Amino acid sequence: MDFALSEDQRILRDEITRFAENELNDDIAERDRGQTFSREQWDKCAEMGLAGLPVPEQYGGSGLDGLTTAIALEALGYGCRDGGLVFSLCAHLLACTVPIWKHGSDELKERYLPGLCAGTTIAVNAMTETTSGSDAFNMACRAVKDGNGYRINGTKIMSTNGPIADIVITYSQTDPEKGAYGGLTGFVLDAKTEGIRTDQKFEKMGLRTSMLGEVVFEDAYAPEEAMIGKVGGGTAIFTQSMEWERTLIAAAHLGTMRRLLEDCIAYARTRVSGEHTIGKHQAVSHKIVDMKIRLEAARNLTYCSAWNLDRSRTSAMASSMTKVFVSEALVQTALDAVQIHGGHGFLTETGVERILRDSIGGTLYSGTNEVQRNIVAGWLGL
Repeated sequence: MDFALSEDQRILRDEITRFAENELNDDIAERDRGQTFSREQWDKCAEMGLAGLPVPEQYGGSGLDGLTTAIALEALGYGCRDGGLVFSLCAHLLACTVPIWKHGSDELKERYLPGLCAGTTIAVNAMTETTSGSDAFNMACRAVKDGNGYRINGTKIMSTNGPIADIVITYSQTDPEKGAYGGLTGFVLDAKTEGIRTDQKFEKMGLRTSMLGEVVFEDAYAPEEAMIGKVGGGTAIFTQSMEWERTLIAAAHLGTMRRLLEDCIAYARTRVSGEHTIGKHQAVSHKIVDMKIRLEAARNLTYCSAWNLDRSRTSAMASSMTKVFVSEALVQTALDAVQIHGGHGFLTETGVERILRDSIGGTLYSGTNEVQRNIVAGWLGL
């Protein structure tokens, strides 16, 4: 595998980096404090094509392969200091747009993909339930046959973009006796469908500019044409979307890690303690060296996993390993960055503490790291 960037990939990376640095970093601290989602910044990202990176051009996307999508999201993560905005965009693209692109009928693709890629439509993936977080497929939500469609009842929580969503991608039990394998089905519905409520909003530790909420279904009607794929095919569809999400959100983390590394190098070269800059002290320089090592290892693992998205029927083990390593590398890099900046790192004005708060979510969303280790163990025959 040759991960040397092509000329087109370098141009794309540099364009996205410049765009993000110039257009997406206003009033981040204020929006973080107020837990405010910026529709203006979202629209700018969509105009850059970021909401439809791998989707075929015929549906309004850019038609990028997995690796080039990773390069683009790494550039976004590097240039944009609003981790919540990056996360909301990734959740919209990877957990919602990808399953419609990969498994939706022609009618669903034509109806939804142009708006999703243009960013005029925002999507929420409603999967997690109160009693089925890590055990996601053991859900209580039911879709019962009713004429030429289904009646859906249940409550989904921890749904990214829920309070601002225009459409809902959800998974429900259509045959409880079959369970995860053959008993779950995916649907896409307008958020304004009678019987759907998305008004609940949760406060959280980090990623505060990304809206997290609850999606409630009370006899919401889903016609057969709203089904993604076939009856009972929901588990495979959701699993594939998580493989894309785990890999490509990790790509955005790479950009954040690179930015933290560069900020710490600059600080260590100018901050004086005693007779020397702090970078001359091994306690500081070794932390920075470890940041560099983690970044390079994380990038190679992520690029390999992204390359594999287009070439393998399943990327489960690769995406799970990537998710664990990169999310934990980001947390450690953010912790080290706070320590290197000392008291200044503890203040909100530097933005370092915000990155640390945001980074914790990476070990939880898209399946906790404990679940990812279980997935890898299964592939190893354990």
